[in-house]
Amino acid sequence: MFKLDQIGILRGRERSAAVLAGLSLALAPAALPPSLSPALAPLPAAQAQQTNKPVLRISAIPDQQPEKLNRLYGLVANELSKQLGVPVKYVPVTNYAAAVSAFRTGNLDLVWFGGLTGVQARLQKPGAKVIAQRDIDASFHSVFIANTKSGLRPVSSVQGLSQLKGKRFTFGSESSTSGRLMPQYFLGQAGVKPNQFSGGAPGFSGSHDATIALVQSGAYQAGAVNEQVWKANLRSGKADPSKVTVIWKTPGYPDYHWIAQPNLDKRFGKGFTNRIQTAILSWRTSNPEQKQILTLFGAQQFTGAQASDYNRIEQVGRQIGKIR
Repeated sequence: MFKLDQIGILRGRERSAAVLAGLSLALAPAALPPSLSPALAPLPAAQAQQTNKPVLRISAIPDQQPEKLNRLYGLVANELSKQLGVPVKYVPVTNYAAAVSAFRTGNLDLVWFGGLTGVQARLQKPGAKVIAQRDIDASFHSVFIANTKSGLRPVSSVQGLSQLKGKRFTFGSESSTSGRLMPQYFLGQAGVKPNQFSGGAPGFSGSHDATIALVQSGAYQAGAVNEQVWKANLRSGKADPSKVTVIWKTPGYPDYHWIAQPNLDKRFGKGFTNRIQTAILSWRTSNPEQKQILTLFGAQQFTGAQASDYNRIEQVGRQIGKIR
């Protein structure tokens, strides 16, 4: 029922009655021609079948610019919805910790985590299942980049990172595997401690794209980023080789992977978790829609993965205090 303060204060009982009557007639479904009432139109068959089904909520750590993430995971949601026959919604999160927290509380069903956040999520949600990784994730790499005016030069071994002592240095997110965890591990091998950077501490840019931009601008003299994002920035022209360059590439380590909640079979039906895995592993570049997804992921396909693949990540996480 409408209240007077919702439609404006009207003077005179007759005017009020007339307006209210007009509103009632305008809102009555029977008074609208069917062609002008989308809410009354029959649902498409596929949409009608999904109406009464629970929504599969997917998300990902925000490691890149929101525009790219929205595009990528919008495509992922559409493809999974088509293959699984359930409504799928992409739910963006503000930071890495928020992704882990939302997974722990059950507000997200399927999340694209990095190595470290994936381990954190599984430890906080027993029974969570590793679904898949990309073909590039079994041996992933970080790169250390430097502003070309910094005086820093490319090195051939981890020990060469010692030249970063006293420099303005930034990681990406504090919980990033490729932008913080493994770079800090390799810095430790070179004898470089976080408190030995200029100012007594490193920076944390929040994402790989931001790290590249900050080092390129000279705000920081050096930083560490995901190799895949670095290459993408070079291709797009956002990274200018005359201003920022790679000085060292890390050895390979396991990184990103999909993780599913332990209760999906109960919510969506027996075998649903396996159906998700089968769907993701089936994506191929020969399919136009799936090719768009794989291209944005920087991969040719997804492959199987298991929790034990990330034991090294857990070990390093405990070593630097990101896992307790």
